[in-house]
Amino acid sequence: MQKSCLECGEKLVGREDKKFCSDYCRNAYHNKMNKESSNLVRNTNNQLRRNYRILQELNPENKIKTSKSKLLAKGFSFEYITGIYTTKTGTVYYFVYDQGYLPLENDFYALVKRN
Repeated sequence: MQKSCLECGEKLVGREDKKFCSDYCRNAYHNKMNKESSNLVRNTNNQLRRNYRILQELNPENKIKTSKSKLLAKGFSFEYITGIYTTKTGTVYYFVYDQGYLPLENDFYALVKRN
C-alpha cells in the first residue's frame, strides 16, 4: 500500500513511518492544525504583557494608589491575571506575574510589587 503526504497528497518515498514529503509540508500541516489555539494563546499573552507594562509603568516605586479610570484609559483588562493571593485576613490581591493590584473603595486600586 502506497502512503501519501498528509499535507499535499504526494507519494511518499523512504521510511515506512514517514508522514510528510518535506519539511515545508510538515510545518504547513502543523501550523494549520494549531492555528485556532495559537491565536487564543497569542492574544492572551499579548493582553498579559500589556497589563504587566501598565502596572509597571504606573508603579515605579513598588507601592502606589491609582484610579480604575487611569488603568482603563491605558488599556488595562481586569480579566487577564496570572495569579491571586489571599492574605490571612482575607484581603485578595490580583497579580500579573510580580505586579499586583488590590481593589480599594471608590474605584481606586493599590498597586504593589511582589518581591
